[in-house]
Amino acid sequence: MRIVRHSLQHTSARDDNWRLLLWSVAMKLSISVVGTGRMGSALARALLRSGYRTTVWNRTKQKAEPLAALGATVAGSVLEAVNAAEIIIVNVSDYQASAILRDDAVASAIRGKLIVELTSGTPHGAREAAEWFAAQGATYLDGAIMATPDFIGTDAGTILISGPRQAFNANEEMFRALGGNVQHVGGEPGRANALDSALLALMWGALFGTLHAIAVCQAEEIDLGELGRQWTALAPVIDGLVADLIKRTNAGRFASDDETLSSISPHYGAFQHLLELMEARKIDRSVVDSYDAIFQRAIAAGHLHDDFAALSQFLGSPDKRSLRSGPREGSLLAG
Repeated sequence: MRIVRHSLQHTSARDDNWRLLLWSVAMKLSISVVGTGRMGSALARALLRSGYRTTVWNRTKQKAEPLAALGATVAGSVLEAVNAAEIIIVNVSDYQASAILRDDAVASAIRGKLIVELTSGTPHGAREAAEWFAAQGATYLDGAIMATPDFIGTDAGTILISGPRQAFNANEEMFRALGGNVQHVGGEPGRANALDSALLALMWGALFGTLHAIAVCQAEEIDLGELGRQWTALAPVIDGLVADLIKRTNAGRFASDDETLSSISPHYGAFQHLLELMEARKIDRSVVDSYDAIFQRAIAAGHLHDDFAALSQFLGSPDKRSLRSGPREGSLLAG
């Protein structure tokens, strides 16, 4: 009798858990993912794992079908995907491809819905999209995914979101399903894409710098394993220089002072050695010659002995250059 009672209690608890799970799923918003390439599929899988009713659409239907086995509904058209959900996440090749949402039939269906654009684009493109969707009565958030697909749905998954804070806050649980480091970076729609470009500039600077280092080592018959070992030791020094450069530029501290890590002069001297080596070994100088031009503009303006951060004044048009003598009003480093 005791065994039967225990079995009934166990079954009852299991049924309660099952009912709770069904209730939880029913209470979650329905979401459509438009675009199921590698990244879009990763987004959809993360949502499905978190219990969201997920509809997917892709121009090539076969790319969406594997998600059906995980519980997703495969829509036959963009309009069907839009009608099926309260939130539409877009992850296609570019903003031009996102224009599929601007078809007349689809446009009339998006009123009252939240559009989350996670397609790579420009700040200007995000602002134009935000304006258009607002005119259709939809809410628009723009995002930049700072991760590869394998990071989506993990604690380390980073996505930058810009647009109305209220829309982000109201759906923060959904964003957390996509990554543990999803951040709202500002109300201005283009902010996420601008930060994306800035961070990618850092990445490409490092990658192209690595290509130059590889070319030099190969020309000088240095084993690349040795380059890797020396980079491991040097990386913390470079990380410190980058952090200091950002901090000093933000504060407008361009003149050398007691805290200067290195002025332009020693950098430029060592840089000339690199140019000479690359010229002698017939290594492509197109990128580093552009660096040299920036050095020369700063030196011609009298900044040879200023902090390396002074170079930040010589990128872009004159009216956009950072010619401040102190931190911006409202800066995190001001006051």
